Amino acid sequence: MDADIVVVGSLNHDLTVVTPHHPRPGETVLGTRHYSDNGGKGANQAVAAARLGGDVALIGRVGDDIHGRTLIAALAEEGVLVEGIGIDEDAPTGLAVITVDAEAENTIVVSPGANSRLGQQHIEARHESIASARVLLTQLEVPVDVVAAAVLLAEGLVCLNPAPAAHLPPSILSRVDVLVPNRSELAALVGVSEPVTPHQVAEAAARLDTDASVVVTLGADGALLIADGITTHVPAPEVDAVDPTGAGDAFCGALAEALSRDLGLGAAVERAVAAGALATTAPGAQGAMPSAHQLERLLNN
Repeated sequence: MDADIVVVGSLNHDLTVVTPHHPRPGETVLGTRHYSDNGGKGANQAVAAARLGGDVALIGRVGDDIHGRTLIAALAEEGVLVEGIGIDEDAPTGLAVITVDAEAENTIVVSPGANSRLGQQHIEARHESIASARVLLTQLEVPVDVVAAAVLLAEGLVCLNPAPAAHLPPSILSRVDVLVPNRSELAALVGVSEPVTPHQVAEAAARLDTDASVVVTLGADGALLIADGITTHVPAPEVDAVDPTGAGDAFCGALAEALSRDLGLGAAVERAVAAGALATTAPGAQGAMPSAHQLERLLNN
């Protein structure tokens, strides 16, 4: 199962409802339509990297159900190596319930299911693949101790998307080369109010106890790269956004794919920003991950 990019992360069945506005507590809102998609941050990021030409393997866990089998089959069809995906007989495949409002803003509730049963033993079983990868990409929809085990085995670049936000022990942060939070995740990591301006984002990132390069995703505002004492704002191209679900995952997958080809971090972030923007122009998560042709066309406009 050797690959240039190894993703350790989640696989979910996504159920999305499009609604005029997000419900308040106790409120029932009638949606205008709904649809299902393959999702999970790990699976999304693996597909994003594979569609851009990356050599990708995924380590994760699904339930012994139709959703799990569908997820594995879809990943294999995308060219992702799936030997590292285990099937759990005691937990269902993870589920994400998503609402998207008229402003193309979303809310997401995740029930981890089998993702929470990915264990350190499953990581150890794939230690050779993790050690030989040029890039390890991981997130926090699987247990933190699993992430810690994976980053300790990695010998290539380690990219961590700390989503959803959680406390990161020094044993993890010290092994990360590129940390990719959004504004709210950055705020949670350093214990401050969510930064708004690029200057506030840079100030918050400076509070992180890490030597890693930090790439803060800013949604429609692009991303802020803080590396080697230099802060660079990378703006996003203008697109007609439909659904932001999976945009951050498109960003991370594109970043990992570029880094696996030894592109510099600045160039990798530019490609990642464009990929994230493209992902907002179609509904759903994995279905919206852009192709290499789409990305090159946008970058060359």
